[in-house]
Amino acid sequence: MKILIVDDEALVRRSLSRALKSKGYEVMEALNGTEGLQSWRDWKPDLVFLDVLMPGMTGPEVLKEIGPENQAKVILISAFSGEHNMQTAQEMGANLFVPKPFEDIFAVVKMAEDLLV
Repeated sequence: MKILIVDDEALVRRSLSRALKSKGYEVMEALNGTEGLQSWRDWKPDLVFLDVLMPGMTGPEVLKEIGPENQAKVILISAFSGEHNMQTAQEMGANLFVPKPFEDIFAVVKMAEDLLV
């Protein structure tokens, strides 16, 4: 399975990447929405972790741009959980919403695995 992590926070990308790679997943990282959109189109991941607020193109803008060509499951992640929740994430086209910081990175990986089954 191919998993793309799009987040401007290096610590979030590294933590998720290590946890996912330890489970045998192929992982690609993108530093921002613009890079993430290009990686999404070129690499065709099975699952995307997508941050809401990033410099340049935001997560919701990436989702809107990818539109109906999206074949991946999407987990929207944000430290600003007051504005975003499961309902708003699903309205934008995501499958799940997970607030940051993650309390248990392996619980987040389990949620991702459950989506991929």
